[in-house]
Amino acid sequence: MLRSLNSGISGLRAHQTMLDVTGNNIANVNTVGYKSASTVFEDTLSQTLRGATDPQATSGGMNPVQVGLGVKLAATTTNFAQGSTQLTGRSLDLMIQGDGFFVTNADGQQMYTRAGSFTLDASGRLMTPDGALVQGWTATNGVVNTAVAPGQIALPMGTVYPPSATTTMSLGGNLPAQAAVGDAFTATMTAFDGQGKEVPLTFTMTKTATDTWSLSVPGATPAASTVTFNAADGTMASATPIALTVNGQAISLDVAGVTQFGTGQSFAALSQDGFPMGNLQSFNITSDGTVVGFFSNGTKLPLAQLAIASFSNPAGLEKVGNTSFSSSLNSGPAQIGTAGTGGRGLMVGGALEGSNVDLAAEFTNLIVAQRGFQANSRIITASDEVLQDLVNLKR
Repeated sequence: MLRSLNSGISGLRAHQTMLDVTGNNIANVNTVGYKSASTVFEDTLSQTLRGATDPQATSGGMNPVQVGLGVKLAATTTNFAQGSTQLTGRSLDLMIQGDGFFVTNADGQQMYTRAGSFTLDASGRLMTPDGALVQGWTATNGVVNTAVAPGQIALPMGTVYPPSATTTMSLGGNLPAQAAVGDAFTATMTAFDGQGKEVPLTFTMTKTATDTWSLSVPGATPAASTVTFNAADGTMASATPIALTVNGQAISLDVAGVTQFGTGQSFAALSQDGFPMGNLQSFNITSDGTVVGFFSNGTKLPLAQLAIASFSNPAGLEKVGNTSFSSSLNSGPAQIGTAGTGGRGLMVGGALEGSNVDLAAEFTNLIVAQRGFQANSRIITASDEVLQDLVNLKR
């Protein structure tokens, strides 16, 4: 049988595979996180008709005479180039800008994906659309321990942030240097006790002498404190924080920010560090994968952090469907860490990574594969005609 028949058949098979791969790429042109693939061909073992000979004193050496036996598929390589950014504005949509994979777990099987369109189940667990649980580390009292093995992430929307009692307060602004003795200026601010209840406080500055003022806080102990200013520049001379006790609660009152300049008056209570109880209202995911919860009392707290996996040889990963990969013997083990470390990319919230399929290139590959298939079919036709002529020698 003619060798060209086998070569043509191998060409048909190889270009059919190229058509399959190209068709799959085109079909996934809008698949989130999809990575396109390409085919690599190589020739098969050639049949040696005559081996090479070395040069002699009276004759030259001869090159080998070999006839190829066709083509075969060497590999299908995955292109892990960055896909386009698709802004969605949805807080649970994430993309990785750079290298790395989200880590998921489905029925005990750990997988990896670039598709970051996540949702929450009834238990508040972060999951992919097909039900795989996103892996990471859940925070304890706002602290994330990434030194332990990652697990599923739960974001219960009923989380309560406990209240915190006020321990420090600060006053600032300006008291007019030309104020008369007996002039008074007030400022108000709400503090919080250990149960998160509001404690309204009024601070009154009354001028008692040149460069001397009396600070009174009704309901606090001591009832009044003396503050003095430097005559030369109007800055606070008694800048030591004042120790107050309000309803048995110790508060350190910082008055260093108060000045005595000119005639302008801007005396005010600036800040306090207490807050009431808060309920989790929303959350955001930062570039390092930290899930930050925002509470109704104006505070924010880390709730969890997503894990990112990297591989020594990403091309060695096996596609397992649902736009996911699994590790293989040639991909190397998963190196799990946080975004932005160890060569891993950063996360972008409110966006998804689109497919990296290049339609123009794929349609070109489609034409090349089709023409290659046609050319190899013509090889078979020509070989058949030669065999037919040979058979017709005997009638």
